[in-house]
Amino acid sequence: MSRQQIVALLDRYLKGETTQKENQLVERWLEEHGNPNQEWDNLDQSGKDQWLSSVFSDINNTIRQAEVKVVPLPQRKRWWWQSVAAAAAVLLIACTLYLEWPLLQSLLNPVQLTALQAPINQKKAITLADGSRVWINAGSELKYPETFNGQTREVYLSGEAYFDIHHDTAKPFIIHTGNVITKVLGTAFNIKEDKSKHTIQVTVTRGKVSVANGGELLGVLRPNQQISFNTLKEEALQATVNAAAVIAWQQSDLHFEDVSFGDAIAQLRQHFDVKISFSNTKLKDCRFTGTSINGEELEKILKVMCAFNNATYRVEPDGSIIIDGPGCNN
Repeated sequence: MSRQQIVALLDRYLKGETTQKENQLVERWLEEHGNPNQEWDNLDQSGKDQWLSSVFSDINNTIRQAEVKVVPLPQRKRWWWQSVAAAAAVLLIACTLYLEWPLLQSLLNPVQLTALQAPINQKKAITLADGSRVWINAGSELKYPETFNGQTREVYLSGEAYFDIHHDTAKPFIIHTGNVITKVLGTAFNIKEDKSKHTIQVTVTRGKVSVANGGELLGVLRPNQQISFNTLKEEALQATVNAAAVIAWQQSDLHFEDVSFGDAIAQLRQHFDVKISFSNTKLKDCRFTGTSINGEELEKILKVMCAFNNATYRVEPDGSIIIDGPGCNN
């Protein structure tokens, strides 16, 4: 890495123009390598800014010189070993920048992403540059690069999508959903972000998936396993589920296999984009099994469901539907 690039980074840091990740990167270098006697930690913010300014000035003044100058901490008396530590800090920052240049380049030169949005009443599917297939649920968005040129394949999801990832051991596939990071080599799984409930769910249908909250590993999932992460409480719950039911939205048919009446109605709401509610909330817990082929009319499906669950329904003038009844027979 050239000194000009070091100058540019420090200059933007001092002007407050760096991103949060760049700030953390620079400050981590300083904390880890800046001074063996922890003097950096004892400085207030003003002192840190002054010291960093002196580092910037020293590097800027020696761009065309072979030697490295000693950088004094302003307005502080120092011993010879403190001066050596300050000079070493400049060298260590430069060396660390060089070693972490791939990461820094990704920060300074972010990959251009294409956004694919699925309208509220429509699902979309896409084949990515590596051959991976992604099905995007209604009201969701996927951001992805046109090509995967780096050491990883990274995309960004808002909402829900089902991924069938092309296997590539040399390039892990990474999905960013808020702070949650899902990492795979080649497998199939579903990610669902529900902002109203502050939850992100990852469900595996094939292969193995690791899920993390930033740098904290939440778990490693295998088929029919799911992690549900609460983004407010930062709590993760791992469970065994019926993955086929979770990804039913992606199929051409509507599948109901040992599901609650409440969950089945939630699928109908999303599939037909209609408001459906229960006047008797006890009905939500009734369970049944059945399959409805895509294309059947909503009212025909509701008649079958209500017959299973000892319920009735009515359509309101505004088009919404209310389900009522004493409860299930079981």
